[in-house]
Amino acid sequence: MGTATNDQCMPYNGFASNPLTSSNVCVLVGHSIEAITSAVVLASLGQRVHLYADIDLLAQQIQQYSFEHHLQALWQMYVQQRVITSQALPDSAETLIQYYETANHGDSHVVSQSIHSDDQNKVALYWLFLDSIKSAWTEDGWIRAFNQSHQQALPVIMSGIKELGAVSALSERLQRAWVYYIPFVFLQDGDAYNSMLNPALWLLGEKTADSNQHLEMLQPLMQHARAAHHADIATIEFARSSIMAMLATRVSFMNEMSRLADSQQVDISQVSRIMGLDERVGSSYLQAGWGFGGNTLPTELAKLQQSSKMHSLDMPLLQSVVHINEDQKELIFRKFWQYFDGFIDNKTVMIWGGSYKAGSGRTAGSAIHPLLALLWSYGIRTLVYSDKAQGELAALYEQQPLLELISSPYQRINDAQAVFLISWSPRDRLDIDKINQQAMPVFDAQNTFTRSQIERLVGDYVGIGRSK
Repeated sequence: MGTATNDQCMPYNGFASNPLTSSNVCVLVGHSIEAITSAVVLASLGQRVHLYADIDLLAQQIQQYSFEHHLQALWQMYVQQRVITSQALPDSAETLIQYYETANHGDSHVVSQSIHSDDQNKVALYWLFLDSIKSAWTEDGWIRAFNQSHQQALPVIMSGIKELGAVSALSERLQRAWVYYIPFVFLQDGDAYNSMLNPALWLLGEKTADSNQHLEMLQPLMQHARAAHHADIATIEFARSSIMAMLATRVSFMNEMSRLADSQQVDISQVSRIMGLDERVGSSYLQAGWGFGGNTLPTELAKLQQSSKMHSLDMPLLQSVVHINEDQKELIFRKFWQYFDGFIDNKTVMIWGGSYKAGSGRTAGSAIHPLLALLWSYGIRTLVYSDKAQGELAALYEQQPLLELISSPYQRINDAQAVFLISWSPRDRLDIDKINQQAMPVFDAQNTFTRSQIERLVGDYVGIGRSK
């Protein structure tokens, strides 16, 4: 990470700005982006944070999310100030808990003395990111450790995506009363820090009803949420999965309708805007394109399907959502193949964007991967511009001779016979004049172009459910 000034690192001014207002410690366990974001947000709220994780995976995660500039700058500042300290995850939860329950820290060999130079390590809460600990701690082991703890009044928070009812079952096995579940339905890739400080929807699962007052350090997040709901953990789990499945369904529905729109010469983008005017429908997740990627939606659907199989239930709608989404990722290539009547061997094409969504630097589940594989199978040279995902693509395909990563979208444009758009931020202006210098076809897998931009193109335009 680069060096950032304090001006760049200032916490959100709606909350506490003094990171040393608390003598308590929030103990977080995990290396996920959710764990990193939570550590930074808690530090911004005036809490001291001890983060335990696989150090290599933590460093890798921080590097992969280098596009989260604000989060990175704050992380660096709080680490330098020792408001956040990170340490290798011990082999067992029992070892970790014993450290904080041992009066004489000098007798403990859990952590190096350099990480906790003070003796005021009074724990405020434990926050477990389940996806991060499953490979290090056995379920029986960490539950037994927490049940044997002498500090049963401390709250334990769990976060992560598991099969329906799994977190609720874990909470029942924990003997303490103050157990909570926080799903990160509010986290926005590319704006993780601000989206957690001002959550669009705050869901809190409680083992003991109406007990959120025991999470005093999280009260500012609950109060600043645009919408919030507290319920039992099983209900919050089910709500989390239902929300994500509904969003995925809306995407796949619009993508299926886009194919019909092609046959009717109707612009699906205009249809989406009209649908959004109906308050019963709303406008979110109605944009046709190459589908959805990332980690959250695909993982959620996979867990839902596992849950249905465990209960011997068929979920044909969800199966269709997944099938449509996977097939949609190859649709733009098929349009390209049809446009050239199959004569595509050894061409050179340009691809703009590689991440699974505009503003992110992650390519997990992105349509760029099947597109590249199909193009390379025909010996097609690919010139790729993806500012935020450049590093990830370089690492994934460093041995691929047909891939060339370029530093600007219009670099080498004269060498290309077609342009693909995979993810393009609306904030980045498209230079139609530069595209028109080549009069080549544009294959817009994200439906980025406006109707006026399409009409200005000299070459052809092929989108998802829309054309010139």
